[in-house]
Amino acid sequence: MTHGFVRWPFKLLANTRIWLSTTRKTPPSFGTISISAIKTRSLLLFSLKKNNCKANTFMFWFFKDRHYLEKDWGQYFSDDANSANVKVLLEVGCGAGNTIFPLIAAYPELYVQACDISPHAIALVKSHAEFKEDRVNAFLCDVTVDNLLERINPSSVDVITLIFMLSAVSPHKMPSILQNIKRVLKPDGYVLLRDYAIGDFAQVKLENKNQMISEGFYVRGDGTCSFYFSEDFLSTLFFQAGFNTVDISTYCKQIKNSHKNITMDRRWVRAVFKNLE
Repeated sequence: MTHGFVRWPFKLLANTRIWLSTTRKTPPSFGTISISAIKTRSLLLFSLKKNNCKANTFMFWFFKDRHYLEKDWGQYFSDDANSANVKVLLEVGCGAGNTIFPLIAAYPELYVQACDISPHAIALVKSHAEFKEDRVNAFLCDVTVDNLLERINPSSVDVITLIFMLSAVSPHKMPSILQNIKRVLKPDGYVLLRDYAIGDFAQVKLENKNQMISEGFYVRGDGTCSFYFSEDFLSTLFFQAGFNTVDISTYCKQIKNSHKNITMDRRWVRAVFKNLE
């Protein structure tokens, strides 16, 4: 099992294209379905409430904690021995908090600003057993239109994470998002990104179904959208916004779907960018 994928139980809710079980105590193995974009999260939570499901219990299955951030980027979250200031992280598109809570557990001095477009996601973060107001400030924000300076002081954030977030928006909105986050990032701050890469199995499938909106940008069957990045596109996008590429790589992992008897080549891009100002 990998991040972004879950094993699904067998009841289809009418208002979503999501499989879940309202009776079983453990999720059975039943294939894999890709989940991304904020609209899908909101529809899921709405359906859980409408069908009297225990949302907090199901979220444990649905959203996997992202412990790989500690392994990949631990040096960006750890305290600076030469500084008395608390390190500040901004998580854009925090979802249910599956990046936030592993990080604050691993790094006791880390303070997190967390935003999401979904009020349901923010409610989940604030209801989490490990949520503490002195460690996490969770707030509603659409970074495509809302000015982050209304919630966060300028040049006050050390690190910003964009984890499968940027791909959910239209490419013509991406430059404005980068300018928005740049205003709150320190001059020597970093942006850590992980997202879908060009050539991913899901992109090929959408391409074959003629669901392309523009180059690299596709609409799924559930109405959500996804962009698939090349390293050149990302590097150019961030450079034009005033960032230097520190590290960027694309990697592929084969995932076996035993139910459908297919092997999927999943591709992700991982990158680190530094504020040039």
